[in-house]
Amino acid sequence: MFLSLLTKKEKLKFLDLAVYMIDIDVEKKLISRIYGEIGREIVEEYTFSKSDSIDDTIDYFKDANQAVKNIVFLNLVSISMEDDLYNTLEHLFLERIEKELGITAEKRKDLMQIVYDERDVREKAMRVIKY
Repeated sequence: MFLSLLTKKEKLKFLDLAVYMIDIDVEKKLISRIYGEIGREIVEEYTFSKSDSIDDTIDYFKDANQAVKNIVFLNLVSISMEDDLYNTLEHLFLERIEKELGITAEKRKDLMQIVYDERDVREKAMRVIKY
């Protein structure tokens, strides 16, 4: 969600975080869900391997504006909830991102609610389409 608002470099750095998050749960197929928003040219440029330093990638976003930080966190939460299983390593990684990017508890709650609401709309749409 809203990944198209990021700059080219922010998109590439986000993909580093996304690949790291996906690798935690070994769900490479999830990356295809964000192709449309990231853009074909970015996907073709990306090497789809984890960054040499996840710390450097996180540090890159520390200097970003709050909207970029919120978009990054929102999409990482969405990725973590894609499979209905929220494992401990994902939780710890999200906590780290939240802390290092200065996401407040209230903002985290709001962003997570967006993910839940989007999921509810998708499920409702599937029920309408199927029946």
